[in-house]
Amino acid sequence: MSFELFIAKRIYADKAEDGERFSRPAIRIAMLGVAIGVAVMLISLAVVLGFKHEVSSKVIGFGSHIQVLSLTQNQNYEMLPVLTNDTLVRKVKKVHGIDHIQRFATKLGILKTDENFRGLTFKGVGEDYDLSFFRSCLVDGEIPKFSSQKASNEILLSQKVAADLGVKTGDKIFAYFMGEESMRARRFKIAGVFATNMNDYDKNFVITDIYTVRKLNGWDEEMSSGLEVTVKDFDQLEMLVSKLQFIHLGVDRNGVTYGVFSIKDIAAHTFAWLAVLDMNVVMILILMILVSAFTVVSGLLIIMLERISMIGTLKVLGATNVAVRKIFIHFSIMLVGKGLLWGNAVGLLICWVQQQFRLISLDASVYYIDSVPIRFDWLLILGINVATFLISTLVIWGSSHLISIGKPSETMRYE
Repeated sequence: MSFELFIAKRIYADKAEDGERFSRPAIRIAMLGVAIGVAVMLISLAVVLGFKHEVSSKVIGFGSHIQVLSLTQNQNYEMLPVLTNDTLVRKVKKVHGIDHIQRFATKLGILKTDENFRGLTFKGVGEDYDLSFFRSCLVDGEIPKFSSQKASNEILLSQKVAADLGVKTGDKIFAYFMGEESMRARRFKIAGVFATNMNDYDKNFVITDIYTVRKLNGWDEEMSSGLEVTVKDFDQLEMLVSKLQFIHLGVDRNGVTYGVFSIKDIAAHTFAWLAVLDMNVVMILILMILVSAFTVVSGLLIIMLERISMIGTLKVLGATNVAVRKIFIHFSIMLVGKGLLWGNAVGLLICWVQQQFRLISLDASVYYIDSVPIRFDWLLILGINVATFLISTLVIWGSSHLISIGKPSETMRYE
């Protein structure tokens, strides 16, 4: 053990009564400042990451990562169907990084009861559609076996729409669709009720089989509103969109031009809003790191003032300014280290308790989720600890230059 580290440990462990009234509270406050700062940073990071993950997962659950859609409109400004045959699917599958491809078809319709009615978009899906998202959001009933070969006459309805119409699982309800010459009616059974708490989706979409939607649109079995594509790595989303555009999906035999859109383009307002949260977190991290560094420096200056006669004695005995600075740098690093340990312990414990037991609830109609979400990113957590330690150490190193001011004879006389 070096001489500087030995003295630093003695100062840190000193509990003499004459110092108890002044330096010990300062040390505790400095350590508490670091601990609170780190805990706040970890909680803020975990909450924002959890919120972004929950909201983006719901948006992606409705629309996947990428959609291949028609760029061509008919005379009524409706998108023409895409020819989603095996040739198109094979083209998309050839792109490295694609995980899953599924077809879908949409049709505007009206659900009507004796007392109420609601205009909705009927989204038709088939056997190839991944319904795990809706299964996770299911609050009542079950997920039907949707098919592209036959009509199931069943629908999945959101809890909000079901409440507005006054219906429940197992009820039968009429739906009306505008055709080219007349209005057509279908009778559906409500097989299940889901709740994503995303009002823009819950109040506008009904899920049914793609066979029925194609028939209502007058399409054959190769026609769909588009393809939904999920990717293996969300970080490569933009690159994969560019690749799909580059392979030139082209124009099909019906004269329809294809376009490729990422979920960030389709739900641009949602992802722009989530991006703002990143800036908020950055500001919180900067402020908390500065607060932590300030409290440590304050504690260091108090200790230096209280030990100024000791500093003079050490200099008289031959200790250089560098050696004395090292003593207080070691002392401050021990202070920061203990604060980091307590901050991590408290912050991670609070996050874990919230993640497991969801003690803090939210208004789902406002925040899209019913409790404060938590998501851990251990690399970012490590980065916060390293950044806090390095910045605090740098500030401590700068503050320690104050020890060089003053002559030994003057500091020894200081009371």
